[in-house]
Amino acid sequence: MFMKKLFLIIVCFMLLLSMILPAQAGSLPRPEAQGSTTQGSTTQGSTTQGSTTQGQTLLPPISEMILDFGRSTGLFSFFSPGREKEFKGIGQFFMIGVGLLLLYLAIKKNFEPLLLVPMGFGAILSNTPLAVMSDPGGVLYYIYTIGIKTGVFPLLIFMGVGAMTDFGPLIANPKTLLLGAAAQVGIFITLIGALVLSEFVPGIHFNLFEAASIGIIGGADGPTAIFLSSQLAPHLLGPIAVAAYSYMALVPLIQPPIMRALTTLDERKIRMEQMRHVGKVEKIIFPLLVLGLCILLLPTAAPLIGFFMFGNLMRECHVVDRLSKTAQNALINIVTILLGLGVGAQLSAHQFLNLSTLGILFLGSIAFSIGTASGILMAKLMNLVFEAKINPLIGSAGVSAVPMAARVSQKLGMEADSQNMLLMHAMGPNVAGVIGSAVAAGVLLTLKNLLM
Repeated sequence: MFMKKLFLIIVCFMLLLSMILPAQAGSLPRPEAQGSTTQGSTTQGSTTQGSTTQGQTLLPPISEMILDFGRSTGLFSFFSPGREKEFKGIGQFFMIGVGLLLLYLAIKKNFEPLLLVPMGFGAILSNTPLAVMSDPGGVLYYIYTIGIKTGVFPLLIFMGVGAMTDFGPLIANPKTLLLGAAAQVGIFITLIGALVLSEFVPGIHFNLFEAASIGIIGGADGPTAIFLSSQLAPHLLGPIAVAAYSYMALVPLIQPPIMRALTTLDERKIRMEQMRHVGKVEKIIFPLLVLGLCILLLPTAAPLIGFFMFGNLMRECHVVDRLSKTAQNALINIVTILLGLGVGAQLSAHQFLNLSTLGILFLGSIAFSIGTASGILMAKLMNLVFEAKINPLIGSAGVSAVPMAARVSQKLGMEADSQNMLLMHAMGPNVAGVIGSAVAAGVLLTLKNLLM
């Protein structure tokens, strides 16, 4: 109770000080440098109290020193109107609260802690008044410019994810590639939705590139969303990254109601055939084959696909274990820290606190939901065509939230049949979704090249 009262007293004092200081600052006299002796003059070569020698200046009055110190505090910057009579500090104060919220979700709720912890802390640092860490010359500015604006950090993370990915389930059941492709429908539907929303909702104005950056949220692939938005709409990077990783973390909450609504109990009980063994040669050829097709058909997706397949090749060839383990552990951990701080640096008040951010969050949820539903509906359609039945639950894993979406499919399958093991079957469309989101990003980058 005492601490609460003390805090309120300090805040009230600083609010009062913020109103008084601007008025008094202009009325205080400032001492000027004296080229000669001042009042209380002295003879050359000696000094007395209240005077200076030639070339020296008087110290400012103690009252002005106190006022200058007050102006240099964070509390004054938060609550003072500033030079342009705009309370920018209030926005910074709010965004620090957003950073703390991200830390709470990561630490308490375990929502994507590996990225939300550095992202939340980066938001706090970038909105610290007078520190200018996210302005040109600041450390967060260089982290963002060198690592994110250039697209380096997302690509390195893709390489690390590739080194941790086993394509065996996808190779053993290539049909699941269709599920990963179907789940990307939400990206393009949301792109159209963003353009429509801009026409009918006042205060929201998304162009084609901004709509494309928002739509990629539906792929539930954080690095892809960051890479694409850094190329098409870098000013929306902060809200898009927060939305993408938030919905990835909320997969266990968002997907189950959609999965239950679109499937029957009998469909959820479908047991899939045991997958065949995939040999070493197949696993080595697969990343090279995918990269070759990408080079021939969609070279704009080569950065994402290329780094992803390079990481996987290091894993499967078994001759560069040191490099593979580095990509899986030390490298991806370091890059994740820097990526989170760099994205957090973009969570500034003027970029985040607007109606467009609400539109991004709304459209992102729509994109993710459509992607989940599209994968399930594709699985139901495939059951009408192919003899070997597919459990529609694994269609929801077509979004590339690896491996959370596959775990959700496994959980709901076991609720219907406790002996039904769907995890490895769901990993097929799950890793196919990573490839699908990268291909979708390549298609959208092609639009940029065509229009510019």
